[in-house]
Amino acid sequence: MVHTGPRRVDDRRVISGIVHRFREGCRWRALPPEYGPYTTVFNRWNRWSQRGLWQGIFAALVACSDPPEVTMIDSSAVKAHRSAAGAKGGGGDACRQAIGRPRGGRTTKIHALCDAQGRPHAILLTGGNIADITAAASLVSAAAPSAELVGDKGYDANHLRHFLAARGTVAVIPSTTTRKVAIPHDAARYKLRDVIERTFCRIKDFRGIATRYDKTARNFLAAVCLVSAITYWA
Repeated sequence: MVHTGPRRVDDRRVISGIVHRFREGCRWRALPPEYGPYTTVFNRWNRWSQRGLWQGIFAALVACSDPPEVTMIDSSAVKAHRSAAGAKGGGGDACRQAIGRPRGGRTTKIHALCDAQGRPHAILLTGGNIADITAAASLVSAAAPSAELVGDKGYDANHLRHFLAARGTVAVIPSTTTRKVAIPHDAARYKLRDVIERTFCRIKDFRGIATRYDKTARNFLAAVCLVSAITYWA
């Protein structure tokens, strides 16, 4: 059979273009021609994201590691650029696309659970106006149980403490000032929380993560999973 159409752009070349786009935070149409037509790079990225490819790769890499002894939980907000609004296909609702409207404008929160080496084990997106504790149980459930969980005062809630205890996990979480009787925590272990702060800093070194340009939560979550896999699991 004679092939009459254009030659298919190599997947490795396309993936390099995808990584370049998120590292530099540029528009798809601004991709250097070395990566192939920008429409090809974007269409393949979008199609792979719809299939859950990047989330699957991230989950597979995490599954290859041993369950961590200690985990850290936290979130980091990123600005949602105006180009991130108006998703098509009935998904334009900002809440459904994990875009919130707090005082500072449209933002998305990246919630993450990482181990002592800073490697993310679970990632979740919400609007920037959603409290950290709201996503905590779902985030913890997405990873294997650890002996200890380190979190800040935003995670001081009885229902989360009971949930962790049922999983055999000790909560290293300081009490809020509203508690009449403070719950003791290991202050030395609590210092490990700095690890997840550094994790967010490394992930947000990619300019396409530090500012959200993607219209759909699906594509932005895929980008965070891809960058996390490259940065910590590759």
